[in-house]
Amino acid sequence: MPGHVILSHGSDSGPEATKVSALARVAEAAGWSSERPDYADCDARGLAASVAPRVEVLVERMRVAAKPPLLVGSSMGAFVSGLASLQAPCAGLFLLALPTRIPDVSAFDMVRDVPCMLIHGFDDEICPADAALSFAHERGMPSLLLPGGHRLAAHVDEVCAQFRCVLEQVDR
Repeated sequence: MPGHVILSHGSDSGPEATKVSALARVAEAAGWSSERPDYADCDARGLAASVAPRVEVLVERMRVAAKPPLLVGSSMGAFVSGLASLQAPCAGLFLLALPTRIPDVSAFDMVRDVPCMLIHGFDDEICPADAALSFAHERGMPSLLLPGGHRLAAHVDEVCAQFRCVLEQVDR
């Protein structure tokens, strides 16, 4: 039986952003419910100051879900999805354009015992691909490196195709 997906947008974005909107449509077409929290109030505090409030919002959404949700995040959304996975159960993680460090915030981490995937742009100008791929390699995390920058705008279809695979894996 399909579950629930919580999609977290990046810090210069919103719940109607291209990637999270496309991924929500994929989840819903597969029978999953989805939600996209709006972190605008958190993001108004600045980059480092937004992390803890975003995690708090996400953990609360996770705790009220009927069963552990699949967490999807892009950029800052990926960062907080990983941190939230350490505080409440999740069914899996699908992370895009992952920053592994945010100045004045602890390094990125996430649970290790759930299905997960990382997709990153080779030429990501904001979050260096080497750091994200090194993190993924250390954990044996499946990863896909695509040509392009941080937004992965030219690869939404490929990102959606990979997401379908993760949904199937989690739904087993």
